[in-house]
Amino acid sequence: MTTTTHQQQQFFAKRLFDGEQLLDNVRFTVVNGSIEGIDIGTQLGTEDIVLESFVVPGFVDLQVNGGGGVLLNSNPTVEGIRTMMAAHAKFGTTAMLPTLITDKVEVMAAAADAIAEAIASSITGIKGVHFEGPHLSVAKKGAHSAEFIRPISEQEWQVLSRRDIGKIIVTLAPENVLTSDIKKMVSLGIKVCLGHSNADVHTAQKAIEAGADGFTHLYNAMSPLTGRAPGMVGCALQNDSAACGIIVDGHHVAFESCQLAEKIKPNGKLFLVTDAMPPVGTDEQEFNFFDRKVTLAEGKLTSTTGELAGSVLDMATAVRNCHHGMKVSLTKSLQMASLFPAQYINESPNIGKLSVGSSADFVLLNDDLYVEQTWVAGTRIV
Repeated sequence: MTTTTHQQQQFFAKRLFDGEQLLDNVRFTVVNGSIEGIDIGTQLGTEDIVLESFVVPGFVDLQVNGGGGVLLNSNPTVEGIRTMMAAHAKFGTTAMLPTLITDKVEVMAAAADAIAEAIASSITGIKGVHFEGPHLSVAKKGAHSAEFIRPISEQEWQVLSRRDIGKIIVTLAPENVLTSDIKKMVSLGIKVCLGHSNADVHTAQKAIEAGADGFTHLYNAMSPLTGRAPGMVGCALQNDSAACGIIVDGHHVAFESCQLAEKIKPNGKLFLVTDAMPPVGTDEQEFNFFDRKVTLAEGKLTSTTGELAGSVLDMATAVRNCHHGMKVSLTKSLQMASLFPAQYINESPNIGKLSVGSSADFVLLNDDLYVEQTWVAGTRIV
């Protein structure tokens, strides 16, 4: 799954969503993987590659712990990353941030090396890395291992200061990280997300003022919103400029709570993530997770210590859940899976929409919103 260059290609889509609007009878020209021209309401040409199904921008997933039987922590290699990407491409993901759960600094460094090599080798869809931890709250650690939760050190800074690992998201608990360190991360171009935190609203707000601009899996593993203690959830909902990832699998967050967030957050500031684990794209029912096992039952992953441990969600299912479960319009559900996460990591319009100058990353969906084909840079990979 490495990208290749192409001569000019002509595609004809009977129905297409470009990231902003629904269009009929669209011809688009792809040269060397990028869209160079779009004609709307045109006739089918003799040389056109006809796309019979519904064409939408490729999905962008900013929180992918594993897939295809691979957990990044256990296999921080280029081959592991390639396997994860191939598994998620089956479900329409064309760009992702492989995500490292709290672990030893040596594993962080190995993951960074693998990400750098994957990017240098033009492995399809790898845009950077998400370090979920290790600077978290033990009280809200979820399935993360308490033994690896720690203050930031020079060793972590060496990893975070790298310029060869693409876009970087760091999830941290603001009560355990100095605002000066948040400012330093932001100055390095890192997107700082708040999560796995028991912080009160004032501590969370100070982190926002220091430059944090996101929240990791809204509602999960964070201090809740109550009448006298707004907590991190309250901070996330109150700050219009902050973006929130959300896991819409029907297990992590009630659909009603998802609907509330969608109602409150400004357009573009709530996006879908999978928080996916190794079973995605496989028939696996359990896997080893540090010193525990995680078991799949009724669509839910549970650790032997009782916590939810990521998900088996894929982006196409997240879109269906958003549209049918949350009752969000189809176009906005698709934006929440593509345009909005791309905008958060400052990768739009290159990805997340289909417009002149963007990468020809697109997905063909059937009438039930299941993936039929996945294309990256004008090459069909599924």
